[in-house]
Amino acid sequence: MKLILTQEVGGLGAPGDIVEVRDGYGRNFLIPRGFAIRWTRGGERTIESIKAARSSREVRDLDHAKSIKARLEDTTFQLPVRAGDGGRLFGAVTVSDIASAISGAGAEVDKRKIIVGNPIKSLGSHQVTVKVADEIEATVNLNVVPA
Repeated sequence: MKLILTQEVGGLGAPGDIVEVRDGYGRNFLIPRGFAIRWTRGGERTIESIKAARSSREVRDLDHAKSIKARLEDTTFQLPVRAGDGGRLFGAVTVSDIASAISGAGAEVDKRKIIVGNPIKSLGSHQVTVKVADEIEATVNLNVVPA
């Protein structure tokens, strides 16, 4: 089955890519979740609009990526969460929470580019990785504080 990806799918491709997948994977997983649409000849215009939107969101060049990395690594981001008496959190910190804390401080980051090694379930200082560009990753310092 030939599909046009609308979102980044790990191990498969980026938005706007045309991929060939098995029928069940496309029909039962990718299309219902909105990760892809069926390929048609009229879909070529869709591909162009997806690629144009992706290029506007991407980092402009290597120098811009390095400046974003420096800004992210120089700042310690405060992340207020609900916590119990012993400093244990109610649940875990999600990548959406981290993305909103970072964007609240002025740096816009897509939540799909944030890599959390182990789940954050306690107060204190933690580090997460943000993939700024294909070859540039920034280590971001988070300070999880009680709300």
